[in-house]
Amino acid sequence: MKLLRFGPKGAEKPGLLDANNQIRDLSSIIPDLTGDTVDPGTIARLSALDTDTLPPVEGAPRIGPCIGNVGKLVCIGLNYSDHAKETGSPIPTEPIVFMKATSSINGPDDDIELMRGSVKTDWEVELGFVIGRETKYVTEAQALDHVAGYCIVTDVSEREWQLERQGNWSKGKSGDTYGPIGPWLVTPDEIGDPQSLGLWLDVNGTRHQDGNTNTMIFPVSKIISYLSECMSLQPGDVIATGTPPGVGMGMKPQVFLRAGDTMRVGVEGLGVQAQRIVDA
Repeated sequence: MKLLRFGPKGAEKPGLLDANNQIRDLSSIIPDLTGDTVDPGTIARLSALDTDTLPPVEGAPRIGPCIGNVGKLVCIGLNYSDHAKETGSPIPTEPIVFMKATSSINGPDDDIELMRGSVKTDWEVELGFVIGRETKYVTEAQALDHVAGYCIVTDVSEREWQLERQGNWSKGKSGDTYGPIGPWLVTPDEIGDPQSLGLWLDVNGTRHQDGNTNTMIFPVSKIISYLSECMSLQPGDVIATGTPPGVGMGMKPQVFLRAGDTMRVGVEGLGVQAQRIVDA
């Protein structure tokens, strides 16, 4: 099942994408897609619906982030060994964890507004997932049972703020609009093994990232179990799992995003994002 949110910013409605790629309105069934409505019981109830009975959504509405009212946006850094190498970083021996401000969350096709004065805004395609139940001290064997669904997260990153100014990475990761999520929240039954998904990113029509989640250092199950040992995870929390090689910082010479650039971002089975880069 492919769940989504559609409509103007701040007024999104819940929906699903049917077998004919028609958006169906779920607002008569649930008020929104949030931590309150991605629990296993609600997901099972939505899966049992006869989609033909749901109102079709006419036209081409804006698609919003596929989950609303996110409590935490947790990210894993340097989770592909070849990406770590291209940045000149050592291979992690345990997950590198940082937070991205929830105010960075953006619709999958919304404009990305460069942080004022930015000279090093970079791109990162990532597999993301949404937590569906309270998660604390879970084993790797139990971990995937806590996933409500998978989605694309583009971890847009301002490298000067991230790496060249004092403090931690969060400053360079948290610019407004720097966290596109969606278009869909895809339930685990449609994805199967999250460690066998292709993912890619194009800038101005040129492919820069082309990887597969099978090369992650720490798989989804390890990430969930590890995080649950140092923080509880609540329904609706979003976790981004790291990016494969091909980021602008790793190119020689380095290349970064400028106003007027366009990006297309995809993960196998999870749809495509398309953004325009603009000045704030």
